[in-house]
Amino acid sequence: MQKPNEILPLLLLDDQNILELSDQGVFKCSRLSFDEAKAIIEMHHTNDIVCCFTHPDIETIIFDYLHIQKRDYSYIKPEKMEPGQDAIAFKLYTTQSETKPIIHAEGGIEAKKIQNIYVYCQLFSRIE
Repeated sequence: MQKPNEILPLLLLDDQNILELSDQGVFKCSRLSFDEAKAIIEMHHTNDIVCCFTHPDIETIIFDYLHIQKRDYSYIKPEKMEPGQDAIAFKLYTTQSETKPIIHAEGGIEAKKIQNIYVYCQLFSRIE
């Protein structure tokens, strides 16, 4: 439970985390552009953000593709969100590849494209 005047950290979540937390209260969900997600993350101090996943693909998205400076975030497995707490969820969306080009990887090994991976962001706020 939140203590008076306690600042709740911004949580960075993935698909799995948000499923685990979404049945524990009333939430508001909003779509975010990548620029909005970046701005929200950058306006928080490092110690006011908690990363709740260790999925290397999502970390690559956050730091490399969104051009957010990598910081030394605390990592925890989320158990609940407090009322008034916000989270940014990075959600992966995978589709089958309509084209299946073959490339030659290092050593001449053939690699075939089988999926397209997309990402989008959502802001989750626990209301009650």
